[in-house]
Amino acid sequence: MSAIKGINRINDYAFKRILGSEEGKEALLGLLNAVLKPSPGKELESIELKDRDIDPEHLVDRGARLDILAKTTEGTLINIEVQIANEYNLDQRILYYWGRVYCGQLTSGDLFSKLKKTINIVLLAFNWFQDNRYHRSFHLKDDKTGEALTDLLEIHILEIEKIKGLGRRPKDALEAWLVYFSNLEGKEMEEIAMENPAIRKALTVEEMFWQSEKERRIYELQEKALHERLSALAEARAEAMAEGEARGEARGEARGEARGEARAKQDDICKFLEKRFRADTSGLQQKVHQTSKLEVLDRILEELFSASTLEEAKGIINGQVH
Repeated sequence: MSAIKGINRINDYAFKRILGSEEGKEALLGLLNAVLKPSPGKELESIELKDRDIDPEHLVDRGARLDILAKTTEGTLINIEVQIANEYNLDQRILYYWGRVYCGQLTSGDLFSKLKKTINIVLLAFNWFQDNRYHRSFHLKDDKTGEALTDLLEIHILEIEKIKGLGRRPKDALEAWLVYFSNLEGKEMEEIAMENPAIRKALTVEEMFWQSEKERRIYELQEKALHERLSALAEARAEAMAEGEARGEARGEARGEARGEARAKQDDICKFLEKRFRADTSGLQQKVHQTSKLEVLDRILEELFSASTLEEAKGIINGQVH
């Protein structure tokens, strides 16, 4: 057993194939117990994987989320997802994905009593909170007394970047897993795996995954698509910021003129469309110029940062400009 050189373990496809496969159930259970920290004797011992497979040709689509959905013997649903890039609105995204799983339990005519506890576990490849805590858990509780409204909602957020500066051996299973997801390799990774059977199993499944030429090819295609999307996003953000600062200096006394500010926002959106999609976006740009409401333009620009296809961009703009 040895760690694969250069593998990105939080690549959506690799993550799903290593931890969301029948072969990886032992590893998945180890991760879940490390995150949820059940009391002694209450550890998860079995899990049912819910089908989330998709056609490999759609792997570069933003809508093709390769998260892991599992169900415990008590019926609790656990959704595990990875967020590679900070595309903003993280809090809203997390609640949205939690809500989809929770509400998806009911079909027409079902009683609300059928709804089971739903847990969302989100691994972030970037820092979201300001302090050094790498694990946060959230529930619905009374603001004053801390009394729980219900235990049906539970959300865990794990920030992988914060574990990289640990400077010591992991003190528990959760830290060991975060070190694994930080893509540690070599002797240190093997030493950690020797102390953690679930991580040792993950490395074994990782090797099986890497030996498949087809699986490796899909993984590489998704890595390439991700890097291209992030590069375009970063470039557009930097350019929009630089031009915004330049306009701010040039406007000087006219800073308070809403009309000029709206025009600047429209220009930012149009430039982003051209830079991001490199296609004919003239129709969309005309649509953008149909509104001068700053709050609408701000929403469009913010949501466009998460659009990965021209169709998504059209949906965002058409949904805001009527």
